[in-house]
Amino acid sequence: MAVVLVAWVGRGRFAPVVPGSKAPDFEIADLEGNLVSLSDYSGQVVLVNIWATWCPPCREEMPSLQRLYESFADQPVEILAVSVDAALGEVDRTGQPGGDVGAFAESMGLTFPILHDPSGEIQEVYRTTGVPETFLIGKDGTIYKKIAGGTIWDSPRYHELVERLLES
Repeated sequence: MAVVLVAWVGRGRFAPVVPGSKAPDFEIADLEGNLVSLSDYSGQVVLVNIWATWCPPCREEMPSLQRLYESFADQPVEILAVSVDAALGEVDRTGQPGGDVGAFAESMGLTFPILHDPSGEIQEVYRTTGVPETFLIGKDGTIYKKIAGGTIWDSPRYHELVERLLES
């Protein structure tokens, strides 16, 4: 009986974060220290990318995220790239070294919002299993696509998906 009570009380904490579910809100600082939350972008198509500077697939997909961002510059589309790097000079809970997130973003020419969550809490909120993991969220706040691993974000497939989400 106690297990049922614990499960019922904590049911929201164990709900899967998958396509068709409501995207969990979060509040994380950007590189200037300003707090940014997903709810700030209500009514927009949002791509939440969880990544780290030490992750090769993350590094490989960043240029395509930038190109996708630029192709939708005049539309209500936002990319929120959430780095889970430990603070510079420290290591994260998996033993990975902290990275200079700002220098990385500058070296890649990234102009979309870069958020930094050295605690890795976003990974718990979104129940990720690694990096990169990306969630494409519609204007209604529903997750429409979840990608585990790197991909080419400016491919026709994802461009068309973002266009469909803008129309809905």
